[in-house]
Formats: sequence, structure tokens, C-alpha cells
Amino acid sequence: MIIALDGPAASGKGTLARKIAARYDLPHLDTGLLYRATARALIDAGERLDNEARAIAAARGLGLTDFDEASLRGREMGEAASVVAAHPGVRAALLDLQRAFAARPGGAVLDGRDIGTVICPDADVKIFVTASAETRANRRALELKGRGEKVDYAEVLDDIRKRDARDAGRSSAPLVKADDAVLLDTTNLDIDGAFDAAMAIAEKKAARG
Repeated sequence: MIIALDGPAASGKGTLARKIAARYDLPHLDTGLLYRATARALIDAGERLDNEARAIAAARGLGLTDFDEASLRGREMGEAASVVAAHPGVRAALLDLQRAFAARPGGAVLDGRDIGTVICPDADVKIFVTASAETRANRRALELKGRGEKVDYAEVLDDIRKRDARDAGRSSAPLVKADDAVLLDTTNLDIDGAFDAAMAIAEKKAARG
């Protein structure tokens, strides 16, 4: 069974994907880490994020065991990943890696921006997770504070809105809800409520076969 969760930054899709994967005992891939790792490789090499040729080369050199998540999290890397992800060549370079992960025996759970539309258009379950920009900014601010980062809520909200515009407006694989995805708005849900709602969607889809 392949389960695809898409949605904007800080909507809760990553947390839900991990919990769903644990419930079904399936491997999970946060595809955003691929773009964060690509951005990190560019930064470490002193390259510009808008250098698409260098970004493509970095993406092609990635493996799924290359991730030091601690170095890939945080506001700066989120912004950098959003810039890198807008390069069509980078998205193309990472396509096969993501599809190979999804094709594992028994299935997988993937979360990102274009899983249900591009990476796994035939996924058994598709959920588009969203929340208001203000709610997402508050979640992200709390997350960053938890990591010891200094946070200005207004700046975080501005970053969220800029990322939304960049993700939705890029020419390659823009962030959109797949026609057959189920919308899950988590604005007024805590993680347990969101998980229960997501599992209800997954179980209903799975029951239909």
C-alpha cells in the first residue's frame, strides 16, 4: 500500500506520515529532506542556491542514507530547500529515487509537495493536509523555539507565506491538491485529532481496495 501525504509547510503532514507509517509498519520518506540535503550540499560547497546546474549535480549525488537530520532542520534550511526545489532539473533528478522508495515490497508512506500528483499518481491513499497560514506559523515558531532558535512570529508567518507562493507558483510540480486526494484541514485539530482523521481516510480508502 502506498500512502501519499502532500501539503504546505508546517501543515502537519510529516508528523502524520510518521505516525501512519508506524501504524502500518511501513517505511517512511520525508521527501523534503531530499531538497534540504541538496541545499545543504550547495551551501557546504560555497555554491549559490540559484545555480541550477550545481543543484542538479548535488541532487544526483544523494543517497537515502546521507541525511543528518539535525543539520537539515531549522528555518534557514527550510528556506534554502524551497529555493532549490523550484529548479525543474532538481525535481527531475530526484524523481527516480523517490519512486524507487515507494516501490518497496509492501508499500511505503511518503510526504511532500507533489507525491500524489507526480511521484506516486497511482497511490492507494492520497491525503492533502493543510491549515491556515497563521496556525502553521505558530506551529513552526514553537518547533523552532524547541530547538533553541530565536523566533519572531511575524517573520515566521512571512516565511510561510513566501514558501506557499513559491511552492504553488513554480513551473515544475507546483503544490496542488490531487483531484482524487482527500482534504484534511488541521487548523483546529491537535495531533491526536489529526491522526484519527487521517487514519479514518486511510482505512476507508484501503477498504475500497
